[in-house]
Amino acid sequence: MTGLLVALAGGLGAAARFWVDAVVSQRNPTRFPLGTLLINVTGSLLLGLLVGWASGHAAGDLVAIAGTGFLGGYTTFSTASVEAFRLVRTERRWAAAAYAAGTMVASVAAAVVGLWLGAR
Repeated sequence: MTGLLVALAGGLGAAARFWVDAVVSQRNPTRFPLGTLLINVTGSLLLGLLVGWASGHAAGDLVAIAGTGFLGGYTTFSTASVEAFRLVRTERRWAAAAYAAGTMVASVAAAVVGLWLGAR
């Protein structure tokens, strides 16, 4: 049953990612991929919060469903890689490097903050 719930949550996470990216894209006047950056940073923060909180509770199924399922479907580092490559192809190499490094640093920092807050 848990596997089915993980799969369902993953689909919901992917739908949430699509919606957030669409909303951000409509309001983003640049071609810089802000939507995916926002998605990965917020997803990392939420996963950190969940795992930090779960470390003091018996919440294995919740972590699997919400973390692996929903947040796994919500975050998208493969899309971030494709978007960095698109920036390179349009001769925006500095923007691509800043985007790739910024996504990684901001996402890891958000996860650390989430772990810290969740464990409190």
